[in-house]
Amino acid sequence: MTSSVRQLLLASLSMLPVAAGSLPAAAATPPDTINIPGEKIFPESLTSTSDGSIIIGSIAQKQIYRAKPGASTAEVWIAPGTEGLNNVLGVFADNKAGTLYVCSNVLGPPGAAPAVNATLLTFDSKSGASKGHYVFPTEKATCNDIAVDADGNAYATDTSNMEIVTLKKGGTALTVWAGNGAFGPKGGVLDGISVLGKRVVANTLATSKLWSVPIGADGNAGPVTEVKLDKEIVRPDGMRSFGKSDVLIIEGGNGGRLSRISLTGDTGKVTTLKEGFPDGPVAVTVVGTTAYVLEGQLAAFMGRPGANTAPPPPKPFKATAVQVGKP
Repeated sequence: MTSSVRQLLLASLSMLPVAAGSLPAAAATPPDTINIPGEKIFPESLTSTSDGSIIIGSIAQKQIYRAKPGASTAEVWIAPGTEGLNNVLGVFADNKAGTLYVCSNVLGPPGAAPAVNATLLTFDSKSGASKGHYVFPTEKATCNDIAVDADGNAYATDTSNMEIVTLKKGGTALTVWAGNGAFGPKGGVLDGISVLGKRVVANTLATSKLWSVPIGADGNAGPVTEVKLDKEIVRPDGMRSFGKSDVLIIEGGNGGRLSRISLTGDTGKVTTLKEGFPDGPVAVTVVGTTAYVLEGQLAAFMGRPGANTAPPPPKPFKATAVQVGKP
């Protein structure tokens, strides 16, 4: 083909209409802030899907919000009561399976054990259609957060009973995986959870500790070990894996922080990434090289027992972007 013929051919092709969807869409630019419109939402957790959507759970409104890729505003996505959806704590998207895991609870007054056992609900992470319903095995359970390993097994923290429960891939019921006092006595608030390779990492908010549990070849839990950190963390909360050996973790104390912990064996190096989240940071998720820190304003939700004055009314609810780079 001569050069002149090639140029004519390319010119004619450039004038043809392009079928919709035949070219890859440009990646959406992550917004600086994701706003959650409405009153008394009190969000506690957020997660993200592979297309960049952000999913947020609400304790008080008992529903789930979603911000589409690149959107700066989240919208109601899964309504209250769907498959019994109630006070929402943890949410976690398993992108490999296309499953959204949701911690649904029936919460009583602050500090009181729930009268009804928590439930782990599953939904299709694209459509929001219901997939499953799993009641926690131990009485008065509180489902707090979730993580999934590479084999598709899910793990969830039971805050009230200081246990980690598991739902095996394809399983029909939750079973207790680790606990029996290994994370400390009740009241320690077993909270955030992540999976790093062949171990589960969890934190306790009230005692400000980080724990490591190996996943045995048979899937059972190995010995629970406290991770020795090079500096303290204060009131750890939501946590997500970041690469092969690191986690991003929210600290609720000292004005609120986003930190990164690099684990080597049973030791961890803590690096503060950003300080100053005055509205109570509770959770983190990552989209590309951007982390989003969710502030739940839970002090206003729980009130202050014994205080003579009510807490100030909540501000607008939001998640704030923090650049964290690649793992």
